[in-house]
Amino acid sequence: MALDLLNERGTPLDKQQFDWRELVSIPSSKLNDDAFTRVRIILMNGIESEAVRFSHACARMNGALQRELALIRRVEHHQQTMVNWLLPGDLSVLETTIGFEQVAIEVTASVAMHEPDEYMAQVYRFGMLEDFDHLYRYSALMDRVHGKDSNNILQCYTDVCPGRPTSVEHRHPDDDLRAPYDRRTAAPLTKLHALTIMASEHQTHDYYMNVGPTFADPMARQLYAEIASIEEQHVTQYESIIDPSETWLEKWLLHEATEVYNYYSCAQSESNPRIKAIWERFVDYELGQLQHVRRLFEKIEGRDAAEILPAELPDPIEFRSHREFVRRVLQGEVHLRAVGKNIVDPRQVPETPQTLAYRDRLNMAGSPSETVAAGYVYVPGTELAVQAAQGKQANGNGANGNGAKVYKMRSA
Repeated sequence: MALDLLNERGTPLDKQQFDWRELVSIPSSKLNDDAFTRVRIILMNGIESEAVRFSHACARMNGALQRELALIRRVEHHQQTMVNWLLPGDLSVLETTIGFEQVAIEVTASVAMHEPDEYMAQVYRFGMLEDFDHLYRYSALMDRVHGKDSNNILQCYTDVCPGRPTSVEHRHPDDDLRAPYDRRTAAPLTKLHALTIMASEHQTHDYYMNVGPTFADPMARQLYAEIASIEEQHVTQYESIIDPSETWLEKWLLHEATEVYNYYSCAQSESNPRIKAIWERFVDYELGQLQHVRRLFEKIEGRDAAEILPAELPDPIEFRSHREFVRRVLQGEVHLRAVGKNIVDPRQVPETPQTLAYRDRLNMAGSPSETVAAGYVYVPGTELAVQAAQGKQANGNGANGNGAKVYKMRSA
């Protein structure tokens, strides 16, 4: 049964409390837990990060709301801590990065499939194909730097092959802005989707900016710098589809509804009972926060929250493999480009001179994403396994005997 956002009370704000043992509990398992447990953890850390980020920005613009924002923000911070600390300590930075890109692919695919506005669905598919390529580039880096197989993290749910090449994703800012939904007419699910994907992409950008400089390998440092730049473009894209005429309180209400929706989605499909209990607990916490903000909204703006919130939560996000959907989109839309606010076929509408000039300038000394994946196609077991299997051939070289690496695309 779907949650009734307008009538479910949830846990009262003054009962939403933690201690350190709860906040830093037993983490998930890198290999024993299902990959989608990690996907949910990474996504919800991003959702909470956005909640805290928005709350601080709102407080700087709205003195009268500062105390109410601070009360909820403290709980949001502790929720984020509890969620983020569920990631295990034995995940390397690159393994976590692979997890981030799996989130970007599978969650965005679910959103694109269920988005009622076709323009918005096109925007999500466009971004998804770029994140799909990022997974391929990071998988190549993991193979070449650590000799590890990214499928140890992906668990066969997500393909590893090129998407829209990262080297052509660089666009002038004019070509990263999209048309926003209309807050008066957009479906509630459209608003929840936009906040969800924007939050996820913003967290990814921040993570890559923080961890990129920690690598000693020059190619790794360059690759993180290049993909972080695209993630900034994605944040620009996804925040631009949100109607900027929404009031601060309207946006706050939608943030709280988005958190309820995402925790509810996680709880519906979580396979780890202990972590499922956390998702269920936080559904109740977010319902309590939603009701608190609803009272503020209705008191201060004199509007009924039913104008903004759906009577029932929409169907949850599907945490599952979307391989066939991604393959269809890859086949039909990988060639598309962004021109102004539209996604177009460049054979009919060429890319803008400013984007071409911007891209040429960035790539004038080469593209790290092209360099790191030169000659690389994913196979199970990594490059080291391929070389071992070919070790009896001439001088230990590749199958063609001239030192070239030969790979085969893995099947589903």
